[in-house]
Amino acid sequence: MKKVLLVVFIMLLGIVTVACGKEEAESNQETNKPQENVEKEESETKEEKIEVDKGLLNVELTLPASMFEGQDVDATISEAKKDGVDEVIKNADGSLTYKMSKAKHKEMMEEMKASVLESIDEAKTSGDFASIKDVSYNKDFSEFTMVVEKAKFENSMDGFAALGFGLQGMYYQLFNGSNPDTYKVTVTIKDEVSGEVLDTVVYPDAFNN
Repeated sequence: MKKVLLVVFIMLLGIVTVACGKEEAESNQETNKPQENVEKEESETKEEKIEVDKGLLNVELTLPASMFEGQDVDATISEAKKDGVDEVIKNADGSLTYKMSKAKHKEMMEEMKASVLESIDEAKTSGDFASIKDVSYNKDFSEFTMVVEKAKFENSMDGFAALGFGLQGMYYQLFNGSNPDTYKVTVTIKDEVSGEVLDTVVYPDAFNN
């Protein structure tokens, strides 16, 4: 299951970078700004940590080797460069370091946020998930609450919406610099009428069960 999840992450990365490549990042606007302090997150185990090093004009994003298991790494690097990433370095431990402008990284995060919000809106309005009445969330997409009609929910496949929110929340956090050893995405499912909690799913723990 872990390998399936990692493949999903790589596919999502391709989608996001293609979307971001459609617009030009205006990083030159930052040239005359005062120098900012470097924000860096380090990990004791580099292979299991995604690091986001935010400098003055660019961002370095290091993805652990585990995210590329079973993948053609050279093809992944080529695709990333084609889609607008300035440089991709293959590290000795198998991890890849992506270098891009700060504007490009910001654009990527905005694209991911828009994608999550679009999924939430579709879950509530498309009719594909008949039991879902509302979806609330917090700022960093680490918590979602699905308000459902209990009878319809228990006789449907609408629980897959929770999986979708879990994956998107995980992806957003990782590429915003969260530590994959400690991060969580919690999806709570509540009955619309009684407020009863029907289920609580915590990702990525759910993939180990």
